[in-house]
Amino acid sequence: QTVVILTRRPEVEEGINSSHKNPSHCSEFTLPPNVTATTDPEVALRSCRYIIHVLPVQSTDAFLRGERVSAALRAHLSHVRAVVCCSKGLDTRTLALPHEMLQAHFGNVPVVAFSGPTFAAELLRGAPSGAVVAAPTLRIAEECRALFANGRLRIYPSTDLLGVELAGALKNIIAIIAGGLEGMGFGVNTTSLLVTRGAREITRLAVAAGGHEATMAGVAGIGDLMLTCLGGLSRNKAVGYELGRGRSLPEVLEEREKSLAGVAEGVATTPAAAELARKLCVDAPLINTCADILAGRTTPEEGLKKCMSSPAHEDAPIEPVRRLPTLAAGFVVGALTSALVAADDGIWNHEVGESHRGS
Repeated sequence: QTVVILTRRPEVEEGINSSHKNPSHCSEFTLPPNVTATTDPEVALRSCRYIIHVLPVQSTDAFLRGERVSAALRAHLSHVRAVVCCSKGLDTRTLALPHEMLQAHFGNVPVVAFSGPTFAAELLRGAPSGAVVAAPTLRIAEECRALFANGRLRIYPSTDLLGVELAGALKNIIAIIAGGLEGMGFGVNTTSLLVTRGAREITRLAVAAGGHEATMAGVAGIGDLMLTCLGGLSRNKAVGYELGRGRSLPEVLEEREKSLAGVAEGVATTPAAAELARKLCVDAPLINTCADILAGRTTPEEGLKKCMSSPAHEDAPIEPVRRLPTLAAGFVVGALTSALVAADDGIWNHEVGESHRGS
């Protein structure tokens, strides 16, 4: 089947259509011949059955409110079967998850989340990998799963849409800390402690918001957390590494923007996650410390000292609490839509059980 990439940059359109290579990202790989690119939303969305949304969360609104994109969506939305969202984060204004942002505009078109430990370069090399596709129903999850599953990519269906998206958003925060610790010169002892306690903190917050505890122990949870904290290709870890070496956040982000290194979603997600934890009365020392470091309220050294000197308690079972009607409750979510892949930026669930309890 044909895949059309909607890009904002003419050089990306030209590179993919003429040489089947993206000149900005993973340019060493040749794309399949059925992949083309365009800067025209009308061309991209014509006869489109599935939309793959990969815009950074904080850029989504401005891009999709554009006159050409919104007009094309209005014209062709009737034959779209599902929107598969690969974006990871929380809206800084509303605290909404990506599927909540998109669903506000797409109405009856199902919004699905694709998440898991999948660095693009390794997928393109054919490395055996796994991910989760979460949807409102198992039928939709299975339908969208079939779009991606192959002999090298194992896809698990899920109906824990909220939990999968929260896991994907929150792990980026822990990755920033992991990079910071590495930049400060610490090794695997320290990283192992961080990943373990980070997983616990993510689980507490996700369960409080209404997600399933088992999701956090699966591919979309601990799997993605391990990838982004331990792997060398993580954008969020790269930002944290530079902060750990003593550089300022504005300096690091400016350099990444100039080099087209890609958006580190965790930077914007961190203060939103800290606010969400506050609203849900969840203890989140790692998230709060990262928020303080990014805001310049403390240094990486001071943040580490604070975390290491805080009281240590026995882990108790995690009890689900009454969640907000949506993560964006009390806010007006903007009318948002979706787009095809933006190449220039970038049963019953086998992963999720019924139990919300755990340690």
